[in-house]
Amino acid sequence: MAMRCPGSPAGGNPITGRSSWRGILPSRGAQALLLAFTWLPLLTPPGAQAASGDDLIRLLQNKACPGCRLQDADLVQADLRDADLRNARLQRANLSQARLDGAVLSGADLRFTSLQGASLRGADLRGAQLEGTDLRRSDLSAAQLDQGALSRSHWDGAIGIQPNQLNYAQLHNAGVKAAAEGRFPEAETFFSQAIQRQPEAPVSWAARGISRQEQGQNQLAAQDLNHAAVLLEQGGDAKGAQDLRKAASGLVKPDGKPPSGNGFGGQLLQGAAAMAGALAPLAVKFLVPLAF
Repeated sequence: MAMRCPGSPAGGNPITGRSSWRGILPSRGAQALLLAFTWLPLLTPPGAQAASGDDLIRLLQNKACPGCRLQDADLVQADLRDADLRNARLQRANLSQARLDGAVLSGADLRFTSLQGASLRGADLRGAQLEGTDLRRSDLSAAQLDQGALSRSHWDGAIGIQPNQLNYAQLHNAGVKAAAEGRFPEAETFFSQAIQRQPEAPVSWAARGISRQEQGQNQLAAQDLNHAAVLLEQGGDAKGAQDLRKAASGLVKPDGKPPSGNGFGGQLLQGAAAMAGALAPLAVKFLVPLAF
């Protein structure tokens, strides 16, 4: 039969109010087992340590827990507006749909953390580790990010991302993905931003031309294809330049009006090599990881 310390309720300590292992398991064997459990966290590899319960409580009560150990914590829909999480260890934590507006996450480890649908408006993410971080459909309006910080995260559908937070390849690849999914106005925007970053790249001019033609903007599409042809010619690709000019000429009649019927498909077939290159993700061309 289980024994308990005199004057203490079953399973409790009158001083601490906590569960008393000594009162429940008085044997030496049980005490040795308790000692083993006490030392177990010290023997666990650092990479496998779970979140600290005390740190989690401190965060939820005070919204301030710099340097906290919160790996794998479940913080779905948590209200952490203006929380201080500097240098916090949040690897693999679930912060989906959390409210983190104005939160300080500078230097935080957010590798493989889910922030899907989270609100991060005005959050400070400078110096944060974002490898594998799920930022899909999150709101990053006015968030502070290091340049290129999103290169290895997943941010498809996120809003508020500034072009200066992405490099040229990321912008072009985002346009490719949008075009492949039929979101041509969005693709045009991404390609325009990519052109602003690297105006001498014919691939983005040609890709924007395609996305504009798909929206019926034939005149603008022809201008883009012709400019891409000039750039290709300057780079020594005369055949590619010729193919693009043929495609452009098929978009607009001599009187400036768009031709009847879908003549663009035929022109694309004539310049298949150049057009395929226009929509090829730069991740394949330059081994830049896709950021979706």
